[in-house]
Amino acid sequence: MKFMLGTKGKMTQIFSEKGVVSPATIVIAGPLTITQVKTKETDGYAATQVGFGSRKEKNVSKPVAGHLKDLPMARVLREFPLEGDVARGQHIDVSLFAPGDVVAVSAVSKGKGFQGVVKRHGFKGGPRSHGQKNKERAPGSIGGAGRAGGRVSPGMRMAGRMGGDRVTVKNLKILRVDQESNTLVISGAIPGKPGTLVEIRG
Repeated sequence: MKFMLGTKGKMTQIFSEKGVVSPATIVIAGPLTITQVKTKETDGYAATQVGFGSRKEKNVSKPVAGHLKDLPMARVLREFPLEGDVARGQHIDVSLFAPGDVVAVSAVSKGKGFQGVVKRHGFKGGPRSHGQKNKERAPGSIGGAGRAGGRVSPGMRMAGRMGGDRVTVKNLKILRVDQESNTLVISGAIPGKPGTLVEIRG
């Protein structure tokens, strides 16, 4: 399994050799430092823990500082399934990927605050005629459904906080890999705003 952490950059467009344009997102990816190798014998499962980014040691708790002893103080720690021969202290960069690789990208989507049912769930809303005044975007009836007293069913789609969820977009292609600037150009749009932490798995 290939994996990488990065931060979302700006969107752009890439032209193929045939002149076909594709929307794309630039991701500033890696380099990653392997901070721990977990095995079934010691931890009960096999995984590789990696660190991404940097921060000052004064801003790191003592347990984490001890865990990262002799390694850069990473801003983010993540675990991925273990594959191949890896060791603590090794570095992983964007050369792990190649143009044409199909990946899945996960990130936290933009927060949109408190939204109504039309924007949050795609409700149609009420009719725009017959004397409608202030109910065009109302949700309509929320009770009934044969329940005693018209109790509201659990899971009823209603207005509320929208966005800020972990979203995974699959079947995206790597269009370009730039090892010098540690950037990946990925087809299509990915969740989050510029600067959002992004997980890439291939």
